Amino acid sequence: MSQTAAAQVLGTRELDILHDLNRNYLRAVEESDVRWFDANLSDDFLNSNPDGSIVDRAGFLAQIGKPSSVKNIAGSDIRIRLLGDFAFIHARTDYVKVADGSKGFGRYTNIWQKRDDRWLCVSAHVTRG
Repeated sequence: MSQTAAAQVLGTRELDILHDLNRNYLRAVEESDVRWFDANLSDDFLNSNPDGSIVDRAGFLAQIGKPSSVKNIAGSDIRIRLLGDFAFIHARTDYVKVADGSKGFGRYTNIWQKRDDRWLCVSAHVTRG
């Protein structure tokens, strides 16, 4: 196998892993799955919330531990850019607001870094419309 072909296979495998992490990220938000986030966030993780506030890993886990204010989260327009040991995931979300059943949407960017041979989310930025 040529170096180019090997790189393409490796890139495809990494993209498959990142797509799976992205699916689980959305699932974990909806299900308030703190364990999943605890296993997949870096120790130095930071999150920018829709209201403009920023929280560290502990603050984010506390937020996630509360019942989600949205349900039926669906990701679309998912764009994954793999840049060496970093990956940037940009996507749109559509969801239903638990409080009143109305539909909402937003966008997010998650930044992942490969550390010790596994991907960890190091940063997230969320907007809602």
